Amino acid sequence: MKKGVVALLVILAVVVIVSPGILGRLAEKSVDENLNWAAAESGDLVVQSERFDRGWFSSQGQHRVEIKDGNLKSALMEFGSPGDDLPVLVIDTHLDHGLIPVSSMAREHGSLAPGLGSAVSSLSVEFSDGKTIELPGKIYSNVALGGALQSSYKLDAGSLDEGQTRAAWGDSNVDVTTNPSGGDVEFAGDIRELSFADDSDAFAVSALTFSGSQAPTKFGFMTGDMKLELSDVSITSSGVQVGGIESMSVDGYTELDDGRVNGRTTLQVGLAGLPQFDELSVDGDISLEGANAEILGELIRKMDALGPNPDQTQAFAAVEGELKRLLASGLEMRFDKLDVTLPQGTVTTAVKFKVLEKDAATFDWSSLLLATEASADVSIPAALVDMALEMNPHAGAAVGMGFLQKNGDVYEISAEYKKALLTINGQPMPIPLGAL
Repeated sequence: MKKGVVALLVILAVVVIVSPGILGRLAEKSVDENLNWAAAESGDLVVQSERFDRGWFSSQGQHRVEIKDGNLKSALMEFGSPGDDLPVLVIDTHLDHGLIPVSSMAREHGSLAPGLGSAVSSLSVEFSDGKTIELPGKIYSNVALGGALQSSYKLDAGSLDEGQTRAAWGDSNVDVTTNPSGGDVEFAGDIRELSFADDSDAFAVSALTFSGSQAPTKFGFMTGDMKLELSDVSITSSGVQVGGIESMSVDGYTELDDGRVNGRTTLQVGLAGLPQFDELSVDGDISLEGANAEILGELIRKMDALGPNPDQTQAFAAVEGELKRLLASGLEMRFDKLDVTLPQGTVTTAVKFKVLEKDAATFDWSSLLLATEASADVSIPAALVDMALEMNPHAGAAVGMGFLQKNGDVYEISAEYKKALLTINGQPMPIPLGAL
């Protein structure tokens, strides 16, 4: 019995005292792998390891994250002054390593959970003129034995003043788990009371929550699920509100099924403070079924390669071949619900497009008409149609020709299309293919 206790104590000593030095190198490699994996997945980031001073029980490291030339950098540059370079994100990390990272207990959010290590990181932004601003909050991470990295960005309520700009926020938390070996990522976040303001403009969000998981595919894109909820967004310019969101909810997923991509997204958005409509809401339910995953991956890669702000004609020419192949392989897209609510009432829409599979070698845009089956049902409040007629009397032709049929307080359209025959409210309208 005593020998067993002694053996157990020896094992514990090895785990607590000897393992940190061995696992320190593994933890360093895991941190680098996860950062480089995240950069590679984004396609817009470059991660450089500036230093890593490894000790026996703990280590110190620094990484610099830059946005490389591309679409994201071009978009962000438009918000800055001409000639200014984008700042660099600097991540300073303290890593406590060991199967049981005892040294981590000397700091906040330390953990004795088994793994390669436990880390805390601070963030700062470095500008091209050498000026550095420390960012609030800390990132607390645990490196699992298999190399997966679980990180939590914790931000206590506070504010930051920089020149004429003031930022304020409430208690917030973002959790991300990455696994570079498999490429999977899980995330969840809860951000409260975020605002930015200067002398003339202001932006404020009451709450933002999100969650989801993504997994890579051999076709070059991720599949998985994502949910986002946003409330009370206010945008003002020169003291005047120019827009806002009362609420927004997005819930969607994509999946692979025997080389085909299926997906569905539900969307609810309530807008407020719009100059044209004052209030407007959108409620949508959109699905994609049966898209060829391999061709879709090629199409996405070609679109990414076009760069920022491409010429529309040249861009279409660059992806036309893949677009034809994708349609020729067959797919279905449905807008089971696309409702827009205005002060005059709600416009309801349900639309379905189905493209039958055809021989890609002989597929052209005219044959698309023969391969497509579609239907649409639309209901428009009579008050909205009456307003359109007052603004443009020529719009009355749609009523006179029977395309818009009044049914109580609404006007309705029911349309079907198959084999170049379009039927609107029961009236057939053949489409001459020779005119294409």
